[in-house]
Amino acid sequence: MTEPKTYTVDAPGAVITYDVRPPETASGDQTPLLLVGSPMAAAGFVSLAERFPDRTVVTYDPRGTERSPKSDPSTESTPDQHADDIHRIIDDLGGGPVDLFGSSGGAVNSLALAAKHPEQVRTLVAHEPPAGQVLPDREQVLAAAQGIRKTYQESGFGPAMAKFIALVTIKGEVPADFADQPADPAMFGLPTEDDGSREDPLVGQNIISCTHYNHDFDALRAADTLVVVAVGIESEGELAYRGGLGVAERLGVEPVVFPSNHGGFLGGEYGQTGDPDGFAAALRQALSE
Repeated sequence: MTEPKTYTVDAPGAVITYDVRPPETASGDQTPLLLVGSPMAAAGFVSLAERFPDRTVVTYDPRGTERSPKSDPSTESTPDQHADDIHRIIDDLGGGPVDLFGSSGGAVNSLALAAKHPEQVRTLVAHEPPAGQVLPDREQVLAAAQGIRKTYQESGFGPAMAKFIALVTIKGEVPADFADQPADPAMFGLPTEDDGSREDPLVGQNIISCTHYNHDFDALRAADTLVVVAVGIESEGELAYRGGLGVAERLGVEPVVFPSNHGGFLGGEYGQTGDPDGFAAALRQALSE
């Protein structure tokens, strides 16, 4: 695989770092393919990028993560800010249009981008957006997310992450008393001691910004962008899977079932392995529709 070249773009309150992997052959689709996560950074997409040697593949670190520092680390980042950051990257690449794959929080941010700048996105594959606002148990989901952040603020990373894992693995609707249920970090191999830090973007910010975001479905339906909503076959019933179904229903499209689970594209990154070969094949098919 060709080595990526690294670039930066300035954005209000942050410097955004992104990588461009040129194709190994000039015979493939010339449209760049952006792979977007949040708060997962570029390092999580190495295995998936390797499976598109015929495409220019772009990955990036969202603001406040890894190589994309914020000028004020205490400020919270929103999907609209992330969408603007991706917009700036596309401008830096030449203005687009691009194909875009967004997973989890990256799917939320990518949908926000497509609503605001549809001319920049040819096809968007939104994989399991945790869109709490579209769910029938909306109130329980939003309360659970708020409870996770409160736990983080009061008790630190381990207890909050334990509650996060418990939430995202529930099959079916979230219980009304979820926020009051205890979670043992030791059960998940997480730290039980509070180190005092409060800079984790997942349980400190993304859990709220993603689940609470109100998507502009009118703009998305009116856009020329082809929006494909994907869900993992092993994720059925989970929060992000159900969020994907809700988004698809609001857009009037049928969701596409991808192999594996919420991290199906992972090939060992973060110690997790899904089905990157099958996932890449499904993504390639979705992008060719």
